Amino acid sequence: MRRVAAKLARAFGGLKVRYKLMILHNLFFLVLAGAAWFSLIPVLEEASARARGHQAGLAGLSAEEPRGLPETYHDPGRRAKLNLLVVLGGVYLLGVLLLELFVMPLYIYRPLRQLLEADEASRRGDTERELIPEELIQNDELGQLMASRNATLRKLRQHEQELEQALDRLERVAEDLRRKNEMLETAKRNLADQDRLASLGLLSASLAHELNTPLAVLRGSIEKLIETVEEPAAQERLARMLRVTERLHRMSESLLDFARVRRHQIEPVALAPLVEEAWQLVAIEEKAAQVRFVNEVRHDDWVLGSSDRLMQLLLNLIRNALLAVSPGGHIWVRSRRERAPAGELVVITVEDDGPGIPPDVLPEIFEAFVSTRLDARGTGLGLAVAEGIAHQHGGSISAANRAEGGARLEVRLPAASPSPAER
Repeated sequence: MRRVAAKLARAFGGLKVRYKLMILHNLFFLVLAGAAWFSLIPVLEEASARARGHQAGLAGLSAEEPRGLPETYHDPGRRAKLNLLVVLGGVYLLGVLLLELFVMPLYIYRPLRQLLEADEASRRGDTERELIPEELIQNDELGQLMASRNATLRKLRQHEQELEQALDRLERVAEDLRRKNEMLETAKRNLADQDRLASLGLLSASLAHELNTPLAVLRGSIEKLIETVEEPAAQERLARMLRVTERLHRMSESLLDFARVRRHQIEPVALAPLVEEAWQLVAIEEKAAQVRFVNEVRHDDWVLGSSDRLMQLLLNLIRNALLAVSPGGHIWVRSRRERAPAGELVVITVEDDGPGIPPDVLPEIFEAFVSTRLDARGTGLGLAVAEGIAHQHGGSISAANRAEGGARLEVRLPAASPSPAER
């Protein structure tokens, strides 16, 4: 019996609330009707028997054989049972309809459905529908449950929002910390580079000082030989030696410029002859004879600056291109005009068809000691010096790779107009 009762209890507990309530109020009405039926029927039968006996006595008949009584007195209990059955059935139907159509849907089923729909919206993350509207919450236990649920959800969402804000602040702090760490690392590298540049500057100044004296003696000797030797072949060799000596002297001057800041005369400078002269100096190297150089700089493009410093800038760019291309390669130098808010600019483009700049080196190509050449000829200072010269002249420099292959470096300098005499 206990097992059967336990199984029935589990089966009843697994039903939905609506079916449980239907079973319960049907059982209630059945028990009430049965109690009314079995309570009233004996009383009605006794009263009917007394009524028959009383009528029979009045008529002078026997109560057991009331054949002379009217038909209505033969079985009055049957009519009472029928009437009681009709009344109980009507009350049962009326009660069921009232409960199932009005009372239960309004006060039980609808609040439960609202709770279930709000829970489903909460699981979906629909914050607009997870709260039950206040006007639908009643003052009974279900209403208290709804109000408590809404308050809990509001606190939960508030805590989630505070947590998101804390996470955002933490991410901003972490990002700021990463940025400051990067700035610190950059400052450390810059400090190390500055120490190396300072040491290199002292070394350059010492080297330039040591070179100037023998170069001056060598140049004077070559000039005397040029005056005394008349053979054309010897004159040509001496002239080439003199050009190399002058180039070495200019290199020593560049070392001095690197070691200390010197004032330079700022004036309008024609670009086309300056580019040609820079190539002539670079062309002393043996590899230059195997490379085709194209000077497409317009003759009417002039810039404002120091011819010596601009020569150093062009030398560095053209020499880098020469070292990058293979034998049979090409180097192009072009110019164009460009409008800017500060005034008109001249853009000088140096291109080659070499292997280009590695992507990992490109963002730092203008930093000191950054070089794509791993041999003894790559110091990583050429483009750093070129950038410094461009900035000294109020311009800028940028580097990129050509779509066809090779590198492209662009220098933007303020445009200038030559004087009539210079023109």
